[in-house]
Amino acid sequence: MKFIEEVVVDEFLPTFRSMLAEDLRGRGLTQSEVAGLLGISQSAVSKYAHGDVERNDRVLADERVVSLVERLGEGLATGEMTSVQALADAEVLVRRLERGDLLATLHEEAMPALAAYDGSFSIHDADSDLRAAERALSSVRRGLRVLENTSGFATLIPAVGSNLVMCLPEAGGIDDVAGVPGRILDVKGRATVPGDPEFGVSEHVARVLLAAREHGASARAALNVRYDEAIVEALDAEGLTTVAFDPEASLDDAIATALADGTDPDVLYQSGAFGIEPVVYVLGDDAASAAERVRRLV
Repeated sequence: MKFIEEVVVDEFLPTFRSMLAEDLRGRGLTQSEVAGLLGISQSAVSKYAHGDVERNDRVLADERVVSLVERLGEGLATGEMTSVQALADAEVLVRRLERGDLLATLHEEAMPALAAYDGSFSIHDADSDLRAAERALSSVRRGLRVLENTSGFATLIPAVGSNLVMCLPEAGGIDDVAGVPGRILDVKGRATVPGDPEFGVSEHVARVLLAAREHGASARAALNVRYDEAIVEALDAEGLTTVAFDPEASLDDAIATALADGTDPDVLYQSGAFGIEPVVYVLGDDAASAAERVRRLV
C-alpha cells in the first residue's frame, strides 16, 4: 500500500526543491540564502546544485511546475514574496496535481491496482470545497502582489477604497467570497493592503460579484477602481465587454436590468449619483486575471 503523499515526498518534492534551489542560485543568491528561504540545510542545497539528488523527468518537464518555479524564484529573490506565500502557492499546485493529474498518474503507476479500481469513487478526488477555497485565497494573494507591484495603481483607488475578491464556484453569499479584510487604500501614493485575504470580509464588492453571477455573469472575481470615462474607454479598447448599471436602483435590480439581454460582462460600472461615488468593477475568471486587467490601465 502506497499513499499519494509518499509520491509527493519521493518524486515531486526533491525535484521541485532542486529546481527552485537552482533557480535561486541562478539569480545570484548564496547557498546560505537559498537554504534559509527553502528551510533546508546548506548541504542539501549543495547536493541539489551538484546533481546529487535524483529528479523525476516528468515533474521537470511539466510546464506548470516550471512556471511556478520561475514565479516563486523571482518573488523570493526580490523579497516581493514571503516563504509562507511561496509555500501556499506550491501547496495549491501539489493539490491540483494530486487530483486526477500528474501525481495521481505517478501514484497509479506505483500502485497499479488503483488504475484498475472500478469502485463508485476516485481515490484522488479531494475535498472540492477545501481545494476551491485554497485556490481562491491563492489567486487573491497573487492578484494583490500584482497590484502592490504596479506603479500607479494607487491612483486608481476610489475614495471608498478598493477590494479584490474571488468567490467559490457555487457561492451563495458573502461568506463564500474571499477578499481583503477592510479595504485596499491609497496611503501617500502607495496601495496599502491591510491584511491577508479571508472569506466573508468583503461586503460591497462581494455583493456586486454575486449579483452579476446571479444574473448571468460567468466571472468569479472582481476588483473595483475609480470611475473615469477614459478608464471605461481604455477597457473597451482592450476588447472587454463593459456594461453600465443604475447606481440609484437597488443593486440586484440594477444589475439584473443591465444584464437582461444575456450579456456576460467583463466590466460593470456606474457613473455616480447624488451621494454615490462612481465606481468601475473589473471582473475576471480569477482574482489574478482581474488584477492583470487593471494593471494594464496604468
